[in-house]
Amino acid sequence: MTKRILLAAAAALALPLPALAQTAEQVAALRDDALKNDTLAWDLTEGLTTEVGQRLAATEAEARARDWSVKRLTALGFKNVRIETYRMPVWVRGEETADVIGASAQKLTIAALGNSGSTGSRGVEAEIAYFPTLADLQAAPAGSLKGKIAFISHSMTATQDGSQYGYFGAVRRQGPALAASKGAVAVLIRSVGTDHHRNPHTGVTSWPTGTKPIAAAALSVPDAEQLERLLKRGPVKLRLLVTPQFKGEAESGNVIAEVPGSEPSAGVVLIGGHLDSWDLGTGAIDDASGLGITTAAAKRIMDAGQPRRTIRVVWFGAEEVGGFGGEAYAKAHGRERHVLATESDFGADRVWKFTTNLPSGAESIATRLATALAPLGISRSSEKAHGGTDVGPVLALGVPGVDLEQSGLRYFDYHHTPDDTLDKVDAGELRQNVAAWTAMLAIVANAPEDIGPVATDHR
Repeated sequence: MTKRILLAAAAALALPLPALAQTAEQVAALRDDALKNDTLAWDLTEGLTTEVGQRLAATEAEARARDWSVKRLTALGFKNVRIETYRMPVWVRGEETADVIGASAQKLTIAALGNSGSTGSRGVEAEIAYFPTLADLQAAPAGSLKGKIAFISHSMTATQDGSQYGYFGAVRRQGPALAASKGAVAVLIRSVGTDHHRNPHTGVTSWPTGTKPIAAAALSVPDAEQLERLLKRGPVKLRLLVTPQFKGEAESGNVIAEVPGSEPSAGVVLIGGHLDSWDLGTGAIDDASGLGITTAAAKRIMDAGQPRRTIRVVWFGAEEVGGFGGEAYAKAHGRERHVLATESDFGADRVWKFTTNLPSGAESIATRLATALAPLGISRSSEKAHGGTDVGPVLALGVPGVDLEQSGLRYFDYHHTPDDTLDKVDAGELRQNVAAWTAMLAIVANAPEDIGPVATDHR
């Protein structure tokens, strides 16, 4: 027996009896049954992606998804099921084509970025100004892109923790506005993805106040590489047509359901994922599967008996286009006592590690989590839990967090593409996620410790 196992056992024996029971037979039984028998996560993922399909924020499709969600959550026995609406800007996709003109005339495959401006119905024809990296674009002189189409590339690769997305995602998030500020008439980026399928990756971009949106689109990775090869042979001129529209404001909303706790004063455990998706695929891995995982785990806790703490499941709206659902939830509920907030929004592949951000009086919970999750192949990381877009605003208030982190080796092959479809979800790995979430909820929702706030400067 290793020193770590001995220390974990000693810590467990020092706990009050209810917590000791959690770390042994009760949590293990719930976990193992989910691993073998759970079908609800799949049913929810399949149902949402099949019966509703694409769910672009603040559109009729997202509204249908909210109605679908209320019916399903109510039928499953959750309490206090409701929709909380808010208003937000609406952006919708239009035509999008890109053609090399001249001696090497050919079509390129693109997808407009969320919040892209328009070329107008006649499109634009202009020479390409190539930047191998975002840093190269940043170094370009002011006004140097006047009348040109900027093309920004990068070299993102797959990692288990998905850590390169934060860095290379800046090409999409910041690149278009930067190109516009230097005079570009339009901008293309190499898709922020790790596949070599001819599927462009969309995703939101942002425009600082005072910056007029220009047409902004992503090339599929093979097309970006093709354009780079053409540029090595000499100047390239492109005809670009990108015609999305901003349609004022419309309604989006969060769907909320609860497993009421036996001790309201013990606080709320907030879990969930996001209901909206991009309009290219059916949002199976991003994020119908996250909704299925978290909801199936909460249902298992509910069926096992009333937990000490209330478990609040939120299906957040409008995450993809700027995190409007998470902000609206924090505005409406931020004063309530949340003792933990966490989300599932990184696909449906296996959970491989977990991180925590717990107050000193509740750190023993992490030891129990390590014991319960180890049989699933999940190890504890010393990093701090950071949450995601939807629970981030609540975590910023000092609410503790636990992250169950999935493998990202495949995620950015499909993320924000037409290939985000149900066939990319593996039922066995989905069950492993449910088992991990079930074990985590069984421990946290019933923990005898008082779970207080954490210092916000830890994030």
